Amino acid sequence: MSKHASRKQGLTVVGACLAVGVIAVAGAAVYLGAEPGPTSAVAQSVPYAPPSAGGSTATTAASAVPSAVPSVSTTASKKPKKAAAPVVETPKGGWVPVDQAAWKAQVSAYKGRKTDPVPAGVGNLPEFRADCKYSHRLADDPIVLPGLPGASHMHSFVGNKALDADTKAGDLMKFTATTCKPVEDHSAYWVPTLYDNATNKPVETTGFRVYYRSLRNNSAGQMPMPNGLRMVVGDAKKKVPTPRGAQGQFYCAFYGPGDLDGIARSTNGNWPICGQPATLHFMMQFPDCWDGKHLDSPNHKDHVVFGSDSACPRSHPVRIPAITFDIQYGAKGTKAGYYLSSDKTGKSASSMHGDAFVMWDADAMNKRTKNCILQRKTCDNYGYYK
Repeated sequence: MSKHASRKQGLTVVGACLAVGVIAVAGAAVYLGAEPGPTSAVAQSVPYAPPSAGGSTATTAASAVPSAVPSVSTTASKKPKKAAAPVVETPKGGWVPVDQAAWKAQVSAYKGRKTDPVPAGVGNLPEFRADCKYSHRLADDPIVLPGLPGASHMHSFVGNKALDADTKAGDLMKFTATTCKPVEDHSAYWVPTLYDNATNKPVETTGFRVYYRSLRNNSAGQMPMPNGLRMVVGDAKKKVPTPRGAQGQFYCAFYGPGDLDGIARSTNGNWPICGQPATLHFMMQFPDCWDGKHLDSPNHKDHVVFGSDSACPRSHPVRIPAITFDIQYGAKGTKAGYYLSSDKTGKSASSMHGDAFVMWDADAMNKRTKNCILQRKTCDNYGYYK
């Protein structure tokens, strides 16, 4: 891949964190459909800084419980009947405890793992990634509305092909067919479905890169991601305009110079119209500190927070890789604009949100966290990136 313009406004970090400096993002362009592997990339500067007190962005910690929308509509392929999951989940008021024995075993293996030799020419951006393709569409949400098929607004899923409303953590390890590379990533990732306002037809993602990275200028205390972790960023209930220059809007991504806010706007002003050869993109950032106790919380956010360069807060002491969604759509923008399934009436981008249900081969997660993030080296889907 060549140059890609990263969104200045779409990655404002939220949380009780100190202002941090600029972190460079390698290969910020999303996966465009070619087989992932060694490609050329130019580092881009993306600011990570907290908003003003009380401010909100596309990654606010407000509730993201969506309202019920239409009946189920799906393009998912059939899957075998699920066996009982080996992971015992006993939510207490919405809190899902981590299996401490499994987590301790992963930590022990992580600490005992040696780093691999670093080839010459490897970049120094602390990250690894998964490149994913569109999988299926369902009005399901196994994080916010588990066990309630059709109760959510429509979501577009990438990653684990078997995901539906009944999916539990153990199921992700049983049914591991995925649209992501590397295949060791069994996770599921999803966002509200985007629709063309003129035709009411869905506009699905044509590229979906999931970065796992450090947001900080050091990797002190870095740990791997625990399996079964669930997180939501954004606010599905937020319905405010997203005019030119607004935070939390879709933007136009170019391979070279171009206007990120578009050469024009939709009639309602909420959506950019991109010049050649740009397409619509969206980026969202997940927190990097975990409480070490829970895989989920009642609002799907309280068990994770943003830390600072110095440390994670005492309440959330475990520094984990921070997930970033970098999403591309096969659309350039129109006068009619678009709407999200989470806000058909308001037709703004402010309700854009993302869900991550994390499940990796534990050794693959440990290896990448240690080689790439702890050593602060740039990795792609398969290993060190030159």
